[in-house]
Amino acid sequence: MINITIPATDVSIDKQINPELSNIYGFTDFHLISREKGGIFMFYNAKDELLFVGKARKLRPRIKKHFEDTVSPMKDHRNEVTKIDVCIVEDAVDREIYETYIINKLKAKYNVDKVLYK
Repeated sequence: MINITIPATDVSIDKQINPELSNIYGFTDFHLISREKGGIFMFYNAKDELLFVGKARKLRPRIKKHFEDTVSPMKDHRNEVTKIDVCIVEDAVDREIYETYIINKLKAKYNVDKVLYK
């Protein structure tokens, strides 16, 4: 049997209410997320429910893309996101395993691919 543990959160950013700085859907601290490193990201709502899990070779641009593009599974749910957790995971195979594991273990609400629990 394989034992998988969810990696520790390296960066966590919260949505600001009425932010004075430039923001994307209330998030002003994207600069805290690495632009060059890969890893896993998780979007949570105000009730701390996991909404979406994703992986990326370059975290910051990928996370921002979920708030900007028209094909993201999150496009209709962006306003629900109140917290973003990021785990740095450089190995591509590890990222794939963690993403699939987290989606199914924590039952991410808006992930449509890699879902085994429905």
